[in-house]
Amino acid sequence: MIELQRINKSYNTETTNLHVLKDLSLTIAAGEMVSLMGSSGSGKSTLLNILGILDSYDSGEYHLDGRLIRDMSEHTAALYRSKTIGFVFQSFNLIGFKTAAENVALPLYYQGVSFKKRHKMALDSLERFGLLDWAEHLPSQMSGGQNQRVAIARALVTKPRIILADEPTGALDSENSNDIIAVLNEINKEGITVVIVTHEEDIAEQTKRCVRIQDGKIISDSAVSK
Repeated sequence: MIELQRINKSYNTETTNLHVLKDLSLTIAAGEMVSLMGSSGSGKSTLLNILGILDSYDSGEYHLDGRLIRDMSEHTAALYRSKTIGFVFQSFNLIGFKTAAENVALPLYYQGVSFKKRHKMALDSLERFGLLDWAEHLPSQMSGGQNQRVAIARALVTKPRIILADEPTGALDSENSNDIIAVLNEINKEGITVVIVTHEEDIAEQTKRCVRIQDGKIISDSAVSK
C-alpha cells in the first residue's frame, strides 16, 4: 500500500541546508500496524508528513495504493487525503469552540456531505468510542483521553484506509496512553493500516513492527516480539 523509494527531503535557509531524509526506502503493506521510532530531529515526523501528503519530497518516489504521489495541487492532495487517510495528533487538533460532534463531522463537511447525514455519522462514530453522552461538550469540558478519542472518531468518520498518528499518547498519562493504543489496535484488526510516530519504547512494543530512524535513515526494521 505504501512504498517509498530513495526519498530525500531537505529544508533550505539563507545560512544552511538541512538534509532531513536521506535516500530513505520503506514499504508498508495494507493492514499493517507499524511504529516509527527516533529521537527528536531524526526525521520521523517529516516522514509522516510526506506519507500524509502534507509535505513534498525532493527526490525519489512515493507510491500510495499504486498511485505516484508527486506534484499534486493542494486541492487534489486535500481531496486524496480526505478519502484515504485519517490523522491523529499529539495535541488533538480539535477546534475549541466546536462541540465533539461538530469536530468529528468537520471532515465530512469538506466532502460536501449534508448536515443531517454528517451529524448522524459523527454521532455514530462517537458512540463507537463511548462518547455519545459527550457529543455536545466542548474540548475544554473533556479530559485529555476523551479528547484523543474524539480525535480518533474524527479520523475514522470518513472511513479511511490508513491512520497516521503523530505521538498520539504524548500528552496523556500512562493509563490513557494504553487505552488509546488499545483503540488503535482494534482499528487495525478491522484491516486499517496504522502508522504511529513515537519516541516511547512501551508504545512501540504494542505495535507489530518497529522502524527505527536516525539522522534521516532507517537503521532497523523488525517485527515486534510479543
